[in-house]
Amino acid sequence: MPAGKTYTPIARTTLTSSAATVTFSSISGAYTDLVLIINSVAVSTTNNMDISFNGDTGSNYSRTRLTGDGSSAGSGRASSQTSIRLTGDGIVTTGRSNHLVQLMNYSNATTYKTVLARANNAVWGVDAVVGLYRSTSAITSLTLTLTASNFDTGSTFTLYGILAA
Repeated sequence: MPAGKTYTPIARTTLTSSAATVTFSSISGAYTDLVLIINSVAVSTTNNMDISFNGDTGSNYSRTRLTGDGSSAGSGRASSQTSIRLTGDGIVTTGRSNHLVQLMNYSNATTYKTVLARANNAVWGVDAVVGLYRSTSAITSLTLTLTASNFDTGSTFTLYGILAA
């Protein structure tokens, strides 16, 4: 944990049945940043996981992605998207995927929001993503969506708030 920061658990969801989306709503603006920890597996097929904010499905999102699997590396960029793709083929039916998603200045009403995400899975390797949500609105809700399947039962999602010292 970085010096001078306090992580406060805000919400935790453990799926008791499969779901295509997970939403955290009514997020307090009392923190400086948010951290989302995801431990998940998909019901079927290989999936992409996307994140969006405040129910906004406009073309207000962009991302840059780096990926590696121990044998090769790749990168990609997308702009004017309807969500931020956190993983490419990153939620699979074999083995759990672990994700760390950081949202900086999420409650600031004068700046765009930056997202940093890291993910790993023994099957597909690692991903690193930097995303931008081009809105000055404070983030009060976030939605995670799988593109081809559902998050499986037992997947966990924990949201933390970070207070500056």
